[in-house]
Amino acid sequence: MEYSAAKKIFDVNVMATMRWTKKVTESWMGSNEGAVVNVASLAGIKPETGIGMYGVSKAALFQLTRQLAVELGPNIRVNAVAPAVVKTRFAEKLFVGQEEELAKRYAVGRLGEPEDVAAAVAFLGSSDAAWITGQILTLDGGVTLTGGF
Repeated sequence: MEYSAAKKIFDVNVMATMRWTKKVTESWMGSNEGAVVNVASLAGIKPETGIGMYGVSKAALFQLTRQLAVELGPNIRVNAVAPAVVKTRFAEKLFVGQEEELAKRYAVGRLGEPEDVAAAVAFLGSSDAAWITGQILTLDGGVTLTGGF
């Protein structure tokens, strides 16, 4: 991978997260309670051909999430979600033309939908998750359990 492409991926997935978290903690959230929910990926767990730096950046986001949870607590909780393949335009190349075959690898028999991720993010951002911080919530439809990942 070219350095410029790797730098851009890292800047978007890690550095931008640091910047916006700093902005919100310097403003309203800094003097109030709040929650930050980062969007990572299962790609941060297991190397995959063709998305190497993306995976490295998401692994860095796991650690950034944990570090920020320590630094920003107790008033601000920081967690992340780590989805498997979710049916979005961004991920189309990972499933188009093979969705049915890929879905067989998942314990729930389907790929993720954006609503699956949104529900988890909403939960982690809510008061129902008030005692959860520094955690990475895997959203994978059971694909890591079945060995399909």
